Amino acid sequence: MKIDTEIRRITKPGANLFLELGFPADEAARLQAASRRQINDTRLLKEQLMSELAEWMARHHLKQAQAAQVLMVSRPRVSDVVNRKTAKFTLDALVEMMSRIGKPVRLAIG
Repeated sequence: MKIDTEIRRITKPGANLFLELGFPADEAARLQAASRRQINDTRLLKEQLMSELAEWMARHHLKQAQAAQVLMVSRPRVSDVVNRKTAKFTLDALVEMMSRIGKPVRLAIG
C-alpha cells in the first residue's frame, strides 16, 4: 500500500487557518482569536514555571549540570529552561520539574 504524502496546499504564516478550513468569516475570526488567546495563556504559564526554576537554580547557586541531575533532565534541557524556550516544553514537563524541586504546582480556576 502506498501512502499519499503529496502536499496539495500550504497555509501562509499568519493566515487564518479556520477560514481556509471553510468556516464562515465571522466564525473563523472568533476561532482564531480564541486560539491565539489560548496559545498566549499557555506561553505565559510556561514562562512563569521556567522563571521559578531559574530562580531556584540561582538561589541554590547551581550550575546547569547540577540542576540537570536534580531535575532528571539533560543539561541542554536546563539551558532551554533558563533561556525561556517555551516551545520546547509541555506544561506537564515543567510541572514535573517543579515537583522534583519540592514546589508542587496548584491550579486556580477563575
